Amino acid sequence: MHLDIAPGATETVVFVLGAATSLAEIETLAETFASPEQAAAATQAVADGWQHRLGAIRVETPDEALDLMVNRWLPYQSFASRIRARAGFQQASGGVGFRDQLQDMMAFLLSEPHRVRAHILDCARHQFEEGDVLHWWHPPEDRGVRTRCSDDMLWLVYATHAYVRATGDTSILEEEVPFLSAPPLAEDEEDRYAAFETGQEATLLEHCLRAMQRGAIKGAHGLPLIGSGDWNDGMDRVGSRGRGESVWLAWFAAYCGDACADLADLSGRADEAGFWRKRAEELRQAAETCAWDGEWYLRAFDDDGVPWGSAQNDECRIDSIAQSWAVLAGAPNRARAQTALRSAAAHLIDPEHRLVRLLTPTFDKTPRDPGYIRAYPPGVRENGGQYTHAATWLGLAFARLGDGDEAYRIFDLINPARRTARPEDMHSYRGEPYVIPADVGGAAPFEGRAGWTWYTGAAAWAWRLAVEGILGLELRGGALRIAPCLPSDWTGYRATVRGQGGSIAIEVEQVDCSDGGAANTQDAGGEDGTIVAFPTDGSTRQVRLQVRRGSIERTRQANAGS
Repeated sequence: MHLDIAPGATETVVFVLGAATSLAEIETLAETFASPEQAAAATQAVADGWQHRLGAIRVETPDEALDLMVNRWLPYQSFASRIRARAGFQQASGGVGFRDQLQDMMAFLLSEPHRVRAHILDCARHQFEEGDVLHWWHPPEDRGVRTRCSDDMLWLVYATHAYVRATGDTSILEEEVPFLSAPPLAEDEEDRYAAFETGQEATLLEHCLRAMQRGAIKGAHGLPLIGSGDWNDGMDRVGSRGRGESVWLAWFAAYCGDACADLADLSGRADEAGFWRKRAEELRQAAETCAWDGEWYLRAFDDDGVPWGSAQNDECRIDSIAQSWAVLAGAPNRARAQTALRSAAAHLIDPEHRLVRLLTPTFDKTPRDPGYIRAYPPGVRENGGQYTHAATWLGLAFARLGDGDEAYRIFDLINPARRTARPEDMHSYRGEPYVIPADVGGAAPFEGRAGWTWYTGAAAWAWRLAVEGILGLELRGGALRIAPCLPSDWTGYRATVRGQGGSIAIEVEQVDCSDGGAANTQDAGGEDGTIVAFPTDGSTRQVRLQVRRGSIERTRQANAGS
C-alpha cells in the first residue's frame, strides 16, 4: 500500500489481522474493519472486555508487589496465554489440556462464571465411557491423545464441585453431555492419538461418578494406581507395569471423593454420596497407614512396592505435593500433616536463592528409573527445580493451617516482581518481572534462573494463593466468603469485589489477640469466615472486618455492615 500525506495533514490507517473460512468472508471483514470508526469501536470493545475481566477484584495491601500481580498481571497471564492463545514462547501447541485449563478456569469464577461453566461441559465431552479422558486435544477437530495418566479425569470432579460451590448453580449437574467411545488402550499400548467417535450421553454428574471410579482404583497398599504418571507427568515409569501407587493421588482422590459426594447429595443421590464419602475416608486412612515416613509422607510406591520420597532414598527423599495435599485433603492425623508441611518448608524452601523446590535431592545417579523426570539435568524443571505450580499448593496448605506468615512468605518468594527488584537480580533471573515462571532452576549452573514463562498453570494458582489463601476472598453460593489469613506484620487490607448485580467494598483490620471480643476458630476444613451477599441494584456494600493477629489456629472477629 502506498500513502501520500500532504504537509501538515493527517491520515488514519487501519491494519487488520484476522482469520476467515472463505475469500468472501475475508473481503467482508476487511471492508468492515477498514472503517476507522469500526476499528475504533472494536478496539474499545476489546479494552472493555479486559477491564471487566481484570476488574473483578481490586486489592490494596501493604505489599505493592502483591497488588500489582493480583490486580492485573496474574489474571492477564492466565487468560491471555493459557485460555485464549494456549501458547507461550516455549510452548505453542494450541492444545487444551484436560487437567490444565480446568485448573486455570478456577481463577475466573468471580469474573466469568459462564465461561467456567461452558469449559467444564466441554471437558466432559472429552471423557471416554470408561471414565478416562483425553490428556489433551486440538480444537476444532478435537484430535487428541488417550493415555494412562491417572489424575486427569479427577480434575473434572474438582472443577465441577468448585463451580457449584462458588455459584450455587446445580443445574450444570443435569446437563446431558456425550462421552467419547473407543476400544480401551491395549496392554502394549502406551497411548493413542486420534479423532475419537462420540458415544452415549449422560449427565455431568454421571461423568463425575465415572471419573471417580476410574481415578480411585486401589493398588496393593490401598492407594490409587499411578499409571503413566499423576500430576507429575515426569514420573511416568514409577507404575509403568501397572502396580505402582501414588500417595499424592490418594490425598487428591480423597478430596475429590468428598467433592463427588457433595454433588451426589445435591442431586438426591444419597447412595452414591455415602459410597464416595466412605471411599474418601478409606483413601485417607490408607495414606496415613502406609505412607507416613516419620517426618513426612512418602510420594509413591513403584511397581516393586519400593517407596519414593522416603528419608531412606538417596534421591527424591521428600516431595512437596504429598505434604501440601495431606493438609488440603484433611489428613486424619492433623499433627502429622502439620509436621509434614514443616518438613517440606525446612527441606524445600531456599530463602537465599528465592526458591521453593518441588523435591530434593534431585534425580541424578540413581539406578532406579522414575521416568523422564530423570532426563532433566539436576535442578531443572520437575527434577529438583522450583515448579511454581506446586509451590502455590504449599502456600495454600499453610493458609489452610492458619499460618499467614508462611503462606505470604511463599507468595513473596515466587513473585517475579520481587525476583527482579535489583539489576543484578534481573541478570541472574532472566525472566519478565511481571510474569510468573513455570519453573526456576534449583541447582548450579541454573540456580535462580527462570525457566519458561507465560504458559504455566502457576499463574492462576498464584492468584488463588494470594486472593483465596491469604486475603481469604472466595465465592460461596453466589455470595462472598471472607476469611483472611494474613501475615502477622500486616495491619490489614482493602479490596473491592464485583458481583453480578453490585460490588462489595471490604476493609480488613488485623488486631492483637489481647483486644478481646468474640471469635470463631477455623476448623480442619478451613470453612469459617463471614458470608456477605452481593447487592442486586448495582450499588456497593461496605464491609468492615476485624481479624485477630496470630498464625496457627488463627481466630477471627467479624463486624460486617451494609
